[in-house]
Amino acid sequence: MQVMETFDDAQQKQFMEQGYLRLGKVLTPDELVALQGRIDAIMLGEIPYKKMLFQLDGKSEEYGQMESNSYGNKGASLAYRRITGLEQDPLFLNYMQHPVFRAIAKYFIGDHVSVFRAMFMNKPANQGTILPWHQDVGEGWGLDQNPIVTVWTALDDAVPENGCMQIVPGSNNLGILNPGHYVSEEDQEKHATVDKITHLGAEAGEAILLHNWLMHRSGVNKTDSPRRALSVAYMDAETKKMRNGQTFPVVFGENALS
Repeated sequence: MQVMETFDDAQQKQFMEQGYLRLGKVLTPDELVALQGRIDAIMLGEIPYKKMLFQLDGKSEEYGQMESNSYGNKGASLAYRRITGLEQDPLFLNYMQHPVFRAIAKYFIGDHVSVFRAMFMNKPANQGTILPWHQDVGEGWGLDQNPIVTVWTALDDAVPENGCMQIVPGSNNLGILNPGHYVSEEDQEKHATVDKITHLGAEAGEAILLHNWLMHRSGVNKTDSPRRALSVAYMDAETKKMRNGQTFPVVFGENALS
């Protein structure tokens, strides 16, 4: 699978039409193994990060019964659903600053780029939470702008059996259906009929560029192995939290993390 090295108008056109674009296996085999081991070590508390947000997978597959987020590891476990703040880790930061991601960020955003929610997402073996149909909307995150680009990277093969992402290609062009993210039953009936849904499978190490307004959901993992992934939303470094004016970690441009 060829890795994309630049970003141009033709790729932008395809991305905007479909709401996603495959970038190829951006992670080399050695880099993939390193990040797999790194996230396991973070989950097990072998590499402690007190300022990362940790969320264990719920006891139920129902989204409304998820565990809460809190800072710091809650105990050695490979059943964390989500860990946010991975830009604090040098291995993950190095990957987030890959040249192809810089090219994409420059095309859509400019030279001064921050990240929102650089996070690990996990569907543990024979577990996982159902994630309902939604869009990723900046207003719903409490931001004063609506970022549109996220890079999602598979750390394990993603297939229907382990709860891979399901999307409605082109649904980003519907605009924001609900500033609070979640798609109403009425809009699901209009826009997410069975014939329009695609399983967005991916090979371990593969990166996919996602439009934040693309309708997507995922199910549970019915296999004996985890399905791990990394999701990073890139945005203008001037983006702030509406409630307190806080800005976010800069990854490209002046004062970028290193």
